[in-house]
Amino acid sequence: MKGKFGLGLVMALCLTLFAGFGAPHAGEGIEGSSKAAKLDACVEPTDYMRRNHFELIKHQRDITVHEGVRATDYSLAGCVDCHVRKDAQGQHVPVNAPGEFCSGCHQYTGATLDCFTCHATKPTGNGQ
Repeated sequence: MKGKFGLGLVMALCLTLFAGFGAPHAGEGIEGSSKAAKLDACVEPTDYMRRNHFELIKHQRDITVHEGVRATDYSLAGCVDCHVRKDAQGQHVPVNAPGEFCSGCHQYTGATLDCFTCHATKPTGNGQ
């Protein structure tokens, strides 16, 4: 009798632990919760953006720093605002968090992701 109780307790513990896998937790972005997930297209076709986003962002940086122009289609803040996902509590998950929009591809390609040493990883709400 004691052995069955112990085995049942262990099984209940395991089921409790594994029941949480696959469910969204705080700090994990929920699929489909970004603005981009609800849109048909980015500012350019997806294949073009995957290959050229760093050039567009670099060009935007030069225009912003040298000419003071902030509002364009290729701003990093615009990318973050559109691609950031929300967690189970409705909070934005940083785009550079493991598995999120920016870090997922950068990890896959082995490219350094250093934009966010200076820039915000979540929308700041100031429209930029």
